[in-house]
Amino acid sequence: MFDVARHLGATTRAVEDSTHEGTPVKVVVASRTYPTDVDDLWRAVTDPERIPRWFAPVSGDLRLGGRFQVEGNAGGEVLACDEPRHLAISWEFGGDTSWVDVHLEESADGATLTLRHAADVSGNEHWPTYGPGAVGVGWELGLMGLAEHLATGTTIPHEQVESWGASADGQAFMSGSATQWGEADAAVSGDPDASRAAAGRTAAFYTGAEPPA
Repeated sequence: MFDVARHLGATTRAVEDSTHEGTPVKVVVASRTYPTDVDDLWRAVTDPERIPRWFAPVSGDLRLGGRFQVEGNAGGEVLACDEPRHLAISWEFGGDTSWVDVHLEESADGATLTLRHAADVSGNEHWPTYGPGAVGVGWELGLMGLAEHLATGTTIPHEQVESWGASADGQAFMSGSATQWGEADAAVSGDPDASRAAAGRTAAFYTGAEPPA
């Protein structure tokens, strides 16, 4: 049984203002704790044999300075690789470059993964239209897949993922995630109505529902 509420409740979400090399950026922060140790969690997120079991196939040179390509998604460069605590990559998609940092640390309940995705959103209508959920929901799907992989040790077939996304559980998870990202943004944006409206459009995008007026 897939427990939608448990998975949604397992992720901590935040939206921050920061800078990257002097440029103002928005940072989407997602954190989740897993019942394993840091070494195993590091291998799960960096081993090219394990990554496709919960995320997507990745090709390229997965070493410091190497370039990679996620199948059907972004590519980029490995900017930092401090085993087993910190991984940093560029995230290049659709002509835009953003930056992803993954930090791992021991916790009372296992090992905690914190992902920070920073992007320059100035002059870009994507952020006011969709808000942090545009990337937040996608990363949260990945963190959920990682939890399922760590719990079972098995590979999640792509076809199964696709069919799950159309199921009642999949739709509820993606809609709930979009809503929670909207609330995280509403807490800091100064315009909670706009944050929640953007979350509604994000939920519609992921679920295929009619977007709110």
